[in-house]
Amino acid sequence: MNILTENFSTPYHSAPFDQIKNEDYLPAFKELIQKSEEEIDTIVNNSDEANFENTIEALAFSGEQLDRASNIFFNLNSAETNDELQQIAQEVSPILTEYSSKISQNEALFNKIKKVYDRKEDYNLNEEQQMLLNETYKGFVRSGALLNEEDKEKLKKISMDLSLKSLKFGQNVLAYTNAYSKHITKKEDLAGIPEAITEQYAEEAKERNMEGWVVTLQYPSYIPFMTYAENRELRKELALANGKKSFDGGEFDNQNLIKELLNLKQQKAKLLGYDTYADFVLEERMAKSPTKVLDFLNELLVKAKPYAEKEIEELKSLAIADGIDEIQGYDHAFYAEKLRKAKYDLNDEELKPYFPLEQVQEAVFGLSKKLFGLTFEERNDIPKYHEDVKVYEVFEAVSGKPEDGNANSEKDFKALLYVDYFPRKGKRAGAWMTSYKNQYKKDGENSRPHISIVCNFSKPTKDTPSLLTFQEVTTLFHEFGHALHGMLADTQYPNLSGTSVKWDFVELPSQFLENFCYEPEFLKTFARHYQTGEVLPDEKIKKVEQSKNFMEGYQTMRQLGFGILDMTYHTKVDELENMSVKEFEDQYTKAIQLYPSNPETAMSPSFSHIFQGGYSAGYYSYKWAEVLDADAFQYFKENGIFNPEIAAKYKILLSSGGTKDPMELYKNFRGSEPKVESLLTRAFG
Repeated sequence: MNILTENFSTPYHSAPFDQIKNEDYLPAFKELIQKSEEEIDTIVNNSDEANFENTIEALAFSGEQLDRASNIFFNLNSAETNDELQQIAQEVSPILTEYSSKISQNEALFNKIKKVYDRKEDYNLNEEQQMLLNETYKGFVRSGALLNEEDKEKLKKISMDLSLKSLKFGQNVLAYTNAYSKHITKKEDLAGIPEAITEQYAEEAKERNMEGWVVTLQYPSYIPFMTYAENRELRKELALANGKKSFDGGEFDNQNLIKELLNLKQQKAKLLGYDTYADFVLEERMAKSPTKVLDFLNELLVKAKPYAEKEIEELKSLAIADGIDEIQGYDHAFYAEKLRKAKYDLNDEELKPYFPLEQVQEAVFGLSKKLFGLTFEERNDIPKYHEDVKVYEVFEAVSGKPEDGNANSEKDFKALLYVDYFPRKGKRAGAWMTSYKNQYKKDGENSRPHISIVCNFSKPTKDTPSLLTFQEVTTLFHEFGHALHGMLADTQYPNLSGTSVKWDFVELPSQFLENFCYEPEFLKTFARHYQTGEVLPDEKIKKVEQSKNFMEGYQTMRQLGFGILDMTYHTKVDELENMSVKEFEDQYTKAIQLYPSNPETAMSPSFSHIFQGGYSAGYYSYKWAEVLDADAFQYFKENGIFNPEIAAKYKILLSSGGTKDPMELYKNFRGSEPKVESLLTRAFG
């Protein structure tokens, strides 16, 4: 018996992590693919005339067990991987890609879909059904359904190669990150670094059976070092190591992989009739075209650059006072922190005691209750994939009114929420939200989602709980915004549920929720010192509010640089034939460079968002969504940040998933299209 092919007997049919063995995966995938193919055959061989129900709807609900097994496996490969899992991923990915290609290029299936699509006016479809039909038809066309047999085979091979190479890209970045550590033996080399941080470095050393302190390239280790370490040579050494991530010509180098991935994407686009891969991607986004994206990014660039240059001049003044003739990129975090302290008398270390992780989590739970009537209860009997993970049942109040409190009847169950907060060797860097199970409605039942938040916050030590920097507080709110999008899902079909929306709309819920972190009215409810219980003093709250736009010009330029580089890679790939990755990167980020470029470093070889994740030709969506979130939060600000009527309208936007055009959803909520001025006003006044 293979647990992955059975109906899970766990609470809410949750993933049975405690029963799954690595050797289960490959046979399970093979069996579930066969089962899914049989479901497709049933649709194709149905002798009744093709209609919406027996073709489009049947297809939407097919392959559920395979989807669940895939979600479990690939989520673990990001959050709790090992050499064996990575090897299995290399075997499983091409099998799944082949299966996907087989379905999308199934001529008999597509003919049935096309019959329904061509006769859609004959059916009395509601809005969600129309969306499902249109998205299904377009999905098949974009997957090569209209190609001849020879080109279908070419596309299938390209898709398989892309799957394997993008997987390898991420594995290389993780391996390089884990392979590097800096062993420090002299206490004076840690001058300037707060005691709580040095304690973490000492714990890391102890775990490695070493004396002294160990700094790694994991963000909770690397970022504090770059922010506080007075030893400039060590900052330079760490920055070089980080900048050489998968760019050092060694075993984990990604430079050739980048060229191979981009060429494969371009081949795919050409095969499907598009000029570039960006054209292919953006056809299905709010932005629609590379030209519109680049115009949007360059408009913001013109506005942001003077502010960024002014900020860097302020940092240069501080560096010159320390005898530094030319400030470098590895000096930025250190002098930015100095400037922030000088301007606002505020630094991360004095704020951290007010933001213990559990308190921040309770705050975001409380906000979800206030806005949407949700409550959270920890369950200890639901299987977990690591002891650090916690699992919560999510409920909604009976009457739907947030103030009515908790209602724990089964009918009010909304979701399972997994939270996984601390770094470890088997977890990739960064923070993300994902799902183990989608929401959908079938046979009279509203099947609820299982959502996961994964972060990399500092672990508690023997003396202190996990204390978050303010940036980490906003990170948790960001990921929780995504989680709300998943948990509140209320659609008919799994492939239109939750975060299954246009990619440049998906960041609205996450970035929107971050805004609450800067509101004094809300901050006072949870920012309390973990030892004394003292509420964060008003003067500090005011400084947090004032510091919201600190270095906003620099941060905007940084994001614009990523967005422009991404869009350029996916529109000008031909130029890479005669250039190195480093030359290409330098040329197309020249306009946003605020510090001298170092010939030994490049960010592209570790740019996992676009070469491993789903942000290819889509990184601009962070800035695009900032316009949406600034405009949306302005609506709350004008009417009260906890306004129940506006919260109810926003809840409809979240629960609707991809059932409507995102601009239509937004206008239904806001009453008008988003205005870029909302972002510019928030950022630069």
